[in-house]
Amino acid sequence: MRRPRPIVIVIVAVLMLAAGVTALAAADRGSLPGRTETGALAPIVSPPPSSKLPPDFFGLVTEDVLARPGRYRNRTLNRQAGIGVGLVRQTFDWANIERKRNVYDLTVYDGFVAALAAHHMQVLPVLLNPPKFRSSAPKKGAKAGTYPPADNVAMAKFAKVLVRRYGPNGNFWKQRPGLPKVPITSWQIWNEPSLPAYWPTGPDPAAYTRMLRTVGAAIKGLDPAAEIVTAGIPQSRLGMPFGRFLNGMYDAGAQDAFDTLAIHPYAQNDAGVAAAVRSARKIMDSHGDTTAPIWVTEVGWASAGPSSQFTVGARRQAALIRSTLTTLVNIRDQEHLRGVVYFGWRDGAPYAPLFKDFWGLHTGLLTVHNTAKPALKAFTDTLKQLRG
Repeated sequence: MRRPRPIVIVIVAVLMLAAGVTALAAADRGSLPGRTETGALAPIVSPPPSSKLPPDFFGLVTEDVLARPGRYRNRTLNRQAGIGVGLVRQTFDWANIERKRNVYDLTVYDGFVAALAAHHMQVLPVLLNPPKFRSSAPKKGAKAGTYPPADNVAMAKFAKVLVRRYGPNGNFWKQRPGLPKVPITSWQIWNEPSLPAYWPTGPDPAAYTRMLRTVGAAIKGLDPAAEIVTAGIPQSRLGMPFGRFLNGMYDAGAQDAFDTLAIHPYAQNDAGVAAAVRSARKIMDSHGDTTAPIWVTEVGWASAGPSSQFTVGARRQAALIRSTLTTLVNIRDQEHLRGVVYFGWRDGAPYAPLFKDFWGLHTGLLTVHNTAKPALKAFTDTLKQLRG
């Protein structure tokens, strides 16, 4: 499965929130290693002038782009592309696409992918959330959370539908010859399986590895050059510890089932984020996996909202974004870092009865009313500096 890769290389809002932030609501994440005693930020050091970042190195989670087509979507993507964002990470909600058995409706996602392509932006799809008739959830007594599918082969079939539509040879591009061709070439399989919120029967690295292998092989069968990205693995008090889960994946034979390891290194400062990346690299190296890249597919801090270790205020949010992005660029060659996706573009709002207010709804660069925070200027200026 593993192929060599260059290192440099809801419907709508609620559904996407289910893909990224409900796990944050379910678990107040534990501190990651590397926190300084004072909590001080590491000094900002610019990367060497010869350091050229790939176009999709910086990404965003931006639920509103899927949720609000038309002028709002186009205006938002213009703004994001203009500040150097080259990728959007987005859940492709299986339950929303396959509403009836073997009937797949991609209308919503066609518009989304077309808009991104028009702005020459990549998509990192997260394959998640089987429909009820595909889910392993019991009919009675199901726990809260997103259950994996009852059959990984059914999920593999769903993945193949998406590759045939949006991959390099996808019919989506053949039907739109005037649209810039920006095929989906990277696929993230599931989200945070080490948390009960996304594996309610109890996190199981071997079971997740079986999913990863089955779905990844199906994608590779249609696009051998595709990049198979693991689910983002976080650190959380309520989930299986990061190291235990990742070691369990390798023990289950995951090394040849993916190309890139995704992590969600939420931490109190940039030093903690960097330490989490180094911890992941150390575990990978211990299994002889020395070349596979690491992709930070979520990281962020809240400017407001309920108290938590990640609710830091508007000024510190901006400072952490600046220092963390710079730190990650500085260590990218040493740690084989594929890229970083900030969570997220715009604040969310509580949506009863699914979840109440919590810090994960306040990590945006913009408020829920689209007012820019200091974080937006920090993000914009830092990307400009790091891209040279």
